[in-house]
Amino acid sequence: MRLLPSLKQLEYLTALAETEHFGKAAELCNVTPSTLSAGIRELEDLLGVPIAERTKRVVLMTDLGREIATRAGALIRDAEDLMGLASAHHEPMTGDMVLGVIPTIGPFLLPRVLPQLSAAYPDLRIFLREERTADLLSRLRAGSIDAALIALPYETEGLVARPLFDDGFLFACPPDHPQAARRRITDADLAAQPLLLLEEGHCLRGHALDACRLAGSAARVQFEATSIHTLVQMVAAGIGVTLLPEMAVAANITAGTDIRLLPLAEAAVRHVGLVWRRASPRAREFELLARMIAGHHAGGNES
Repeated sequence: MRLLPSLKQLEYLTALAETEHFGKAAELCNVTPSTLSAGIRELEDLLGVPIAERTKRVVLMTDLGREIATRAGALIRDAEDLMGLASAHHEPMTGDMVLGVIPTIGPFLLPRVLPQLSAAYPDLRIFLREERTADLLSRLRAGSIDAALIALPYETEGLVARPLFDDGFLFACPPDHPQAARRRITDADLAAQPLLLLEEGHCLRGHALDACRLAGSAARVQFEATSIHTLVQMVAAGIGVTLLPEMAVAANITAGTDIRLLPLAEAAVRHVGLVWRRASPRAREFELLARMIAGHHAGGNES
């Protein structure tokens, strides 16, 4: 039988193709750079072709090396799915699960959900990966995470996207702001003033603008922040106004400030959802997880 590359060698290759750096690739694979380098050389010897050009500072993948890395990634995902298929025939919600989550959801939802999840499924180990939506979906399609909590709508072609619940927006302003005495904030009120928003790349920015029918107007953006916590501090300092998700407000993100929170006259929401690969053998578990999170949120709103 012809000698074949090992999954470990293919893992080294895909990591090297992703990072183009031996040190960073070694970190991804949890090995030393020398171990990874030796594995890549063994793979090249086995294949009989070079897959990377090495210099003292950079690593450049050859065209063939990139093609092989792409196919290697598919083989690794298939192998992971085989393991998932086997584990799916045992007790559900056991073993390891890598869950991605965006930073505008994770800190406010997971501290309430994870204790309940651990109590219900003590043999399930959750590993969290917090990144922006685009990066999470790339990792999900590549097989390095199992599922992800994101905000919808978002392009999820080829994935299952299960809506869980709606998360509304509130208008946040300093107590001395001209709008602070209003009972409700209209779309016209929002359109008349600049907003403090998250920087480009955070889906919350687009969802807030879309939900309030303000999309397409860059002139309304007064300041761009890297986190919701920064937005809160900017509003508390009297620098401007923003839109905060109700989830974050319920988690007391404005505690200790005198920020005024006002409802919007017209409903404005984003949809929190769970996404996973359509062919994942753990789909039944993700459906269970989705129902638990949705039910927990509904119960929390009733209390």
